[in-house]
This record gives sequence, C-alpha cells and structure tokens, in this order.
Amino acid sequence: MAKLALFLCVLVLLCAMAGLYTPDKPRAALEAVYAKPPSMFVQVAGVRLHLRDTGPRDAPAVILLHGFGASLHTWDAWARSLDATYRVIRFDLPGFGLTGADPTGDYSDARSLTVLLALMDHLGVARATLVGNSMGGRIAWQFAATYPQRVAKLVLIAPDGFASPGQAYGVAPTVPLMMKVLPYVLPAPLLRATLAPAYADRTVLTEALFNRYRDMMLAPGVRRAILARMPQTVLVPPEPLLRRIQVPTLLLWGTKDAMVPFSNAADYQRVLPNARLAALDGVGHLPQEEVPDRSLAALRTFLEQ
Repeated sequence: MAKLALFLCVLVLLCAMAGLYTPDKPRAALEAVYAKPPSMFVQVAGVRLHLRDTGPRDAPAVILLHGFGASLHTWDAWARSLDATYRVIRFDLPGFGLTGADPTGDYSDARSLTVLLALMDHLGVARATLVGNSMGGRIAWQFAATYPQRVAKLVLIAPDGFASPGQAYGVAPTVPLMMKVLPYVLPAPLLRATLAPAYADRTVLTEALFNRYRDMMLAPGVRRAILARMPQTVLVPPEPLLRRIQVPTLLLWGTKDAMVPFSNAADYQRVLPNARLAALDGVGHLPQEEVPDRSLAALRTFLEQ
C-alpha cells in the first residue's frame, strides 16, 4: 500500500507539472525586447554580462547592483535621469536576467566580488559610487570593505546581510523540496504573490512590470541558477566587515519594507562609522521602482555633497 500511495503521489505531481510546464523562453526573443541599445554584452571573469554603460565617460561613475530575482531594468527610471551628469553602469548579476547562468556554477558572494572587480577593470573604472538594493546591497558593502580604494561612496537600499529567522550565520540554507520543480514550472499567480509584497503600493506592480520580471525568470538557465545560488548564500557576521567601511554611506530605506524590515537600518547605523539614513515614508522594498523621483532626490543630495 505504501508503494502504491507513493506511486499515486508521483503520478499526481507529474500530471500537475505537465499542465503547468513552463519552459525557458528563447534567448534571441528576450534579447530583442530587453537588450536593445544601449545594452551590450561583455565577457568578464569567464561570464557574459548583460551591461548598460551610459553617460559621460569622464564623469564620476555610479554602479548599480540589483537585488535577488531582479535585473538591470530595475534602475531604468534612475538611469534616465542620472546619466546626464554621471557615468551610470548597471548589469545583470550572474544567475539573473540576460546574463544568465555563470559557467563556473559559483554564486557565492566572493564570486560576485570577483566579477564586479573584473568589470571595473574591464571598463577602466578606478573608483565608483556603489549603489546596491537588497542582495545587491550586501554585495556592495562587502566590496567596499574588501576593496576600499575602489569605492568613493556607498548607497545601501534595504541591504541584506544580517541574520534573520530561518537564516543563521555560517549555515547553508536548505532548499525546500518543492523548490526543485522551479526549472520546470512558474505559475503566474504564485510569482505575482511573491513579488507583490515588495511594494507598499501594490498598483506599482503593473502588468508590464510583472511580465518583465517573469520574462527575466524565464531567461535560459536563470531558474536553475537561482536554485544553485540558494545553498551557496552563507551569511557571515557583518559587523567586522561593516566597521572597516570609512566612505560616506547612505542608507535608503522604505518604512513599509516587508522584505528587509526598516528596523534593520538601526543595525547598520550602529556599526557603520560614516552612515546616514534617508527614510522613505510609506514605501516598500524597491523605492527605485515604487517612488523613483522621491528616492532619486535623496540619492542626488547625497552624491552632490
């Protein structure tokens, strides 16, 4: 009976997957829509990066690092304004967007730092302001602590990095069994329910914006890369690294952030020696998308000081 029950469960699961099966979208079709100029592709540290590098080449450089599951497009509104006076560099981190899978299979934070350093060298950028959102914020502050001579200023938008319920320091996260079907299925209602809490104003998640996020998840190899990344994201106690960072730092945080709570800003202020906080009242986890003008004003003030 036990074997029969197991067989029936597997059969039901297979039938469900057959009805929900969602293959990757062809790369050429996605690039035709999402990699129009000024997009380019560059080979850096063994990975083909989807990159946009706009603005005057002799202007101060600003590098924008997106969060988990996002892409360089999350910065569209900011880039349209910033690149009049700054050199704005943004790219799909390995494992996401049109960069896709890293051939090395390494999605550790150390690998992210290596790729970012190699990209700066490739582009001839000796020093830049780093701006990172969520996971990108964690990469940004680790880079600033490791390569201080390459960072002029630091902007952390609801950065990840402190331990939270379910993720302790030094412990590899466990990938839930049901997540293993991610490369084969991507139900739109489930993805929408996952994305919606990132916005305090849910109307910001328009059909066009949702479709872009979904298409980036359906880029070749991205879902498998996400699964590979999860157990490689091993947090280390951040305080020793954060205390090394001496450059001016802006913490930009929505008070209604449901992904990385606004209260976490106090942890960063406690250990970052030269940080200030810009609180965005009533805003969620993605201020660059939800309130681009208001969040950009805070950024500009900081950059111009």
